[in-house]
Amino acid sequence: MLRAGIVGLPNVGKSTLFNALTAQSSALAANYPFATIEPNVGVVPVPDARLEPLAKIVKTTTIVPATVEFVDIAGLVRGASKGEGLGNQFLANIRETDAVVHVVRCFEDENVHHVEGDVDPRRDIDTIQVELALADLSTVERRRERAQKSAKGGDKTAKTEIEVADKLLAVLSDGKPARTADLGDDERTVARGFFLLTSKPTIYAANVDEATLADPESNPHVRAVHEIALAESAEYVPICAQLEAELVALVPEERKSYLAELGVDSSGVDRLIQSAYRLLGLMSFLTAGEKEVRAWTVPRGTRAPQAAGTIHSDIERGFIRAEIVSYEDLTRAGSYAAAREQGLLRLEGKEYVMQEGDVVHFRFNV
Repeated sequence: MLRAGIVGLPNVGKSTLFNALTAQSSALAANYPFATIEPNVGVVPVPDARLEPLAKIVKTTTIVPATVEFVDIAGLVRGASKGEGLGNQFLANIRETDAVVHVVRCFEDENVHHVEGDVDPRRDIDTIQVELALADLSTVERRRERAQKSAKGGDKTAKTEIEVADKLLAVLSDGKPARTADLGDDERTVARGFFLLTSKPTIYAANVDEATLADPESNPHVRAVHEIALAESAEYVPICAQLEAELVALVPEERKSYLAELGVDSSGVDRLIQSAYRLLGLMSFLTAGEKEVRAWTVPRGTRAPQAAGTIHSDIERGFIRAEIVSYEDLTRAGSYAAAREQGLLRLEGKEYVMQEGDVVHFRFNV
């Protein structure tokens, strides 16, 4: 399961966003730094409009969406890389995530304290980036020292590791994230072995007020976040965490109607989850039967046997064929029988690369 850590300075709306994401109030949302100490964890369904129509076709009431695990991590302050505030704990918690959702305050409210005294997204992002870069700098320096010793002993791979370390040190020394380093494919494979904090894929969640939501780019704070995201090839999602937390109390139709009144066509929470999928190169294939309709998460480029393995290792081990029909073809046909009669179902072998929205039945024998 994808695990995304929600990070940022104290009091920027992380716990409010977490509550909205998990449709609960388990995280303590308070107007003071370090309201969150132990990380809260919530499992969130991935929005997928295809599941209900499929359930009607196969006549089941059981729907199981794909899920993302979100972790609400304690706020970080200057000096975290040296253990200031809850720095050491913050760094350990973020290291365990697959992706980072960096919440940045983009709204003015004198009643909500800002740890730096005023709202400045560029400064706030820089604070987080510098602390993470400093932590990574220490990691890369240690790895380079070990590689140098190995190189003296005749280790041929150590030379490549030193070259990669030098490129990483160049960007980290400037307080920039490791993901911005100019590395080739082979070098990136080596760099992944360093397990750096700033190499993690990042989504910037620009936390705005309700009035800004319909036209976020009119807000100079939001524009600043967007520019930074573009420069880093990161994802960027404007979101009103407070509004999203309030929407939790509404039924889906009321939620949609209220968003429409604000001039917004979809929930920021939904867009955030979808951005996490896009950022990590993930996709969903579907299974549909009388027992249940379910979405399964795999990396793009996954072949059929490995996709089968996400359901059960025995199915991968005994894989014979995959019977596949696209979601669009199945819903147009109206049933499996009609899709089969129209020649829309096909049998695929071990080399087949799964596609987004494939509805599949795996044939196997163990």
